[in-house]
Amino acid sequence: MSSIATHFIVAIGRNYSEHIKELNNAPPKEPFFFLKPTTSYLPSGGNVEIPSGVLAHHEVELGLVIGKGGRDISQDAAESYIAGYALAVDMTARNMQEDVKKKGLPWSAVKGFDTFTPIGTFIPKSSISDPHDLRLALKINGAVKQDGTTSDMIFRIPRLVEHISSIMALEEGDLILTGTPSGVGPVAPGDTVECTLAEPSGKILDQLTFTAITRNGGYLFKP
Repeated sequence: MSSIATHFIVAIGRNYSEHIKELNNAPPKEPFFFLKPTTSYLPSGGNVEIPSGVLAHHEVELGLVIGKGGRDISQDAAESYIAGYALAVDMTARNMQEDVKKKGLPWSAVKGFDTFTPIGTFIPKSSISDPHDLRLALKINGAVKQDGTTSDMIFRIPRLVEHISSIMALEEGDLILTGTPSGVGPVAPGDTVECTLAEPSGKILDQLTFTAITRNGGYLFKP
């Protein structure tokens, strides 16, 4: 996780139309985001710990790594604030999320469990010619579950940076997760998850793997 610091993980929700449809959500009129704790980071090769009673879902995403701090950043200036990119997975306690959404409660616990942000290696900005033309894929036990392209983002990267920084200052090392394509689904203890970030030519930019296990102790979800 070189060059990714421990300040904020800002996660964009509902930024791919097909993903919005599969969860029966309404499309946003402006970028929508939530925060994840940096204690949820998990380096590639680690174990995602699924708490008791939780139905965990995978959401593979392109992450932006902020290179310098700023606020009220314009779309035209946004690229100069980006140091690079990272492949990541936003793990989600889906049954908890459905429960708290009905009650109008926050999502912090749903997204914030330890190990719930598997993260790949830092990719310098110079290594990616067009972040809006990359393929995101995720397999579970060898079976493809997600296979999408960043060209399908509803709100593009400069708009995301502009919107977030109009609300709160961004700092060097912050990670912005830009949303997930369709195909999200369950990850169960014992599953092996493999993710890739690739160019349209098929050239692999990064790979991320993890194994799901049952968390010993800790929180027990009871609907």
